[in-house]
Amino acid sequence: MKQIRGKKALVTGGASGIGRGIALALAREGADIYLWDVNEKGLTAVAEEIRSLGVNASTARVDLTQSAEITVAVESLLNHWGTLDILVNNAGVAYYGPTHKMTAAQWDWLMGINLLAPIQITRELLPILLERPEAHILNVCSISGLVAGGRFAAYHTSKFGLIGFSESLRAEYGRRGLGVTALCPGPVQTNLYRQCATGKEGKTVPEPPRWLCATVDSVARSAIKAICRNQRMPIVGLLAHLLWNTKWLAPGVLDFLNHFRTKKRPLVPNVDASQTVESRRAA
Repeated sequence: MKQIRGKKALVTGGASGIGRGIALALAREGADIYLWDVNEKGLTAVAEEIRSLGVNASTARVDLTQSAEITVAVESLLNHWGTLDILVNNAGVAYYGPTHKMTAAQWDWLMGINLLAPIQITRELLPILLERPEAHILNVCSISGLVAGGRFAAYHTSKFGLIGFSESLRAEYGRRGLGVTALCPGPVQTNLYRQCATGKEGKTVPEPPRWLCATVDSVARSAIKAICRNQRMPIVGLLAHLLWNTKWLAPGVLDFLNHFRTKKRPLVPNVDASQTVESRRAA
């Protein structure tokens, strides 16, 4: 994309964190912004910031776990603008805890927001984007979509999937002029860890040291650069580069660390799993 000024961009999860940062960065470049989020108060505040930069801002409260709401929001955007140049699939949530204790509802919630929603949004907006001469899709993925660790299985799965989806779109539509980026930051100084679901009330999630975390501004700058240069998969942050290079050059090191001091404990099934087993026996 030669220039962003005058373009129209949709940013999901735009009320805070990385979404807010990217939305403001796009606005500074001269793009009109449409923000989606469930946080109406945050949406209003960010929209005011964007308008103060001399561009237009529109908002919509959208629950990305609800497929019907996404379709209505897409229709509303197209009725309002009639077109779209930049799609930023940013909204995301996380769950921290043993995978065998996650319920089906928790899996559905996370996969719905992190993976199924971006797929649906992209699918419904793709015909419009393909009509534009320099359209771009920026999927905010994560280093967690390239390197996996423990207790974040659902989050890793969703981000691995989003990177695969991004690569597929880039391979299929690159010749038609559609730019696609899988942006992969490492830990970022946002509320993701503090707001992370755990399945246990009062359970806190360990946060990486701040000096290892990228800032929202650095991620936003990388997003702008990726859109302008049609970059495939920029990696952002010191820890992200360290993890990716280690996996690329010496994958056995990470595997060794994940198995260091292995503890053999019997798995205790959660309540849902127990009920499922009993119901099968009864049948």
